[in-house]
Amino acid sequence: MRGGGLRVQVASFDRPARLLMVNQFAINLGFYMLMPYLADHLAHGLGLAAWAVGLVLGIRNLSQQGMFLIGGTLADRYGCKPMILAGCALRTVAFGLLAFADTLPALIVASALTGLAGALFNPAVRAYLAADAGEERRVEAFAAFNVFYQAGVLIGPLAGLALLTWDFSAVCAVAALIFGALAVLQVRALPTRLPADRGAEPAWRAVAADWRTVAANRPFLLFAAAMSGSYVLAFQVYLALPLRARELFGDRTGLVTGAVFAVSALAALSGQLKLTAWAKRNLSGPRAIAYGLVVMGVAFLPLLPGPSEGAAGLAAGVLALVLCAALLAWGGSLLYPFEMDTVVRLAGDRLVATYYGAYSTASGIAISLGNLAVGALFDTGVRWLPWTALAATGLSCAGLVTRLHHAGHLAPRPVTVPG
Repeated sequence: MRGGGLRVQVASFDRPARLLMVNQFAINLGFYMLMPYLADHLAHGLGLAAWAVGLVLGIRNLSQQGMFLIGGTLADRYGCKPMILAGCALRTVAFGLLAFADTLPALIVASALTGLAGALFNPAVRAYLAADAGEERRVEAFAAFNVFYQAGVLIGPLAGLALLTWDFSAVCAVAALIFGALAVLQVRALPTRLPADRGAEPAWRAVAADWRTVAANRPFLLFAAAMSGSYVLAFQVYLALPLRARELFGDRTGLVTGAVFAVSALAALSGQLKLTAWAKRNLSGPRAIAYGLVVMGVAFLPLLPGPSEGAAGLAAGVLALVLCAALLAWGGSLLYPFEMDTVVRLAGDRLVATYYGAYSTASGIAISLGNLAVGALFDTGVRWLPWTALAATGLSCAGLVTRLHHAGHLAPRPVTVPG
């Protein structure tokens, strides 16, 4: 991907869309400069027990995944801009608190606020971008959005590593400043888009009706279930691939794991716009999603056990890890813009933030359950089993999406509002 291509595509969008893309880069920059090093800070910097480290990290994940639906609902009721601003402001407070917190209660509060902030702005950002881009350009908008997203994932850990030469508090302070600056910038620069008239009924009744609408949307629920495996597969960059690196290198896995993260982000950055342009020329949205799922499943086949003796075995193992990371990123890049567009279509362009919130919550649950299953497969000691199961997951999800497409479930249709 040439920089000119990205510049031209980004410049073709309106100012709010461009701002949201830069906003997502900064969000990921601030988040990933801090979070990869938080566990080490808790365990070695503060001397917390392993169970306490797990508790703090688990609360962050639970507060974010569990609150996505709430965040999306609030965005639909009160507007996307207030939720984006609230999320950025909350992250500023949370990361500032992490800079000074040295007791478990304070760390738990900071961790919970960090997750809640993500639950507030993530559905709102995507809903605002989808509305601003419009039906004709949603796919291109989400493709460019993902480039900025991945750039933040790539640069964030490197920036955090440089700041760690001072101390962890410096990382927290800079991350907090980034989110504070985002909040101030968007107060002035992001136009306010008022939500549709919600009527005069009590808020709790309107929210209940919105949630019933989502729960009654069978095509959306089927699509969310079919896509859940893609999130389990993508998360293996954080779980299965580091476990494989540890099998190869023992305790000396840091460099290899870092290289895997870098390859994943660089592959997404280099391939996103080209893959989206190719798919738009040659594939329907559902077929692009299915192809991406196939690529993500096939990504795990190079990790099937082979000769592992000596330097040649180590080199082959590293190559397999890198190839898996690249294929996962390319598969995810291929499907992501069409996936985001499909959610809007299945929502009938109504309650889009709520649908994104529900979709993200379902994905978070799938990741949690999937990681338990993957961990159990590793514990069996059967070396080929995890990789075979992960490959089968990708192919199965591709088959489910294809079946939904052929059955007409992924075609746009009016959404029934329960009485």
